[in-house]
Amino acid sequence: MRFGARDWPEPAPEVVARADLPRGEKVLASAESAGVWLLGTRAALLVVAETQHSRIPWEQVERATWDRDASLLEVSEVGEWGLSRPVHRFVLDEPGRLLELMRERVTASVVLQRRAVVRGRKGLNVIARRAPTGGEVGWFVEYDEGVDPDDPSVRALAGQALERARSELI
Repeated sequence: MRFGARDWPEPAPEVVARADLPRGEKVLASAESAGVWLLGTRAALLVVAETQHSRIPWEQVERATWDRDASLLEVSEVGEWGLSRPVHRFVLDEPGRLLELMRERVTASVVLQRRAVVRGRKGLNVIARRAPTGGEVGWFVEYDEGVDPDDPSVRALAGQALERARSELI
């Protein structure tokens, strides 16, 4: 995937300056949502408002969905079981190449994914993720709706699935 041509809305230099990008990190795609800029780099999605900014590394994006009819981008971050996950919603008139970049970068962060069945079609996923720019592997377990991670048999299955998945990466 090539992100060279500027056929997407380009943020003003002061917006990029507010993003406080590390040296050498470049904006590859961007979009504007009601005065808030979304800047996509090789390493992260940056949300840049007038007085603040936040950085969501690609490996921390659990899911990004685009509703074309509502022009709505919803970005859900990885979370912990039982805690609220951060979800960000942006109305974008022109998403430009940001959606392509997000798909490519989030996919690039998944190193390994394995499914374990609890009962019937219900189960859990063990996922290994790493920043697309390199670094340590983070391990996550996602439970299907209706699967109780506090159930001792589910907890044991998750532990076994995690061990098997880890052994595949050695």
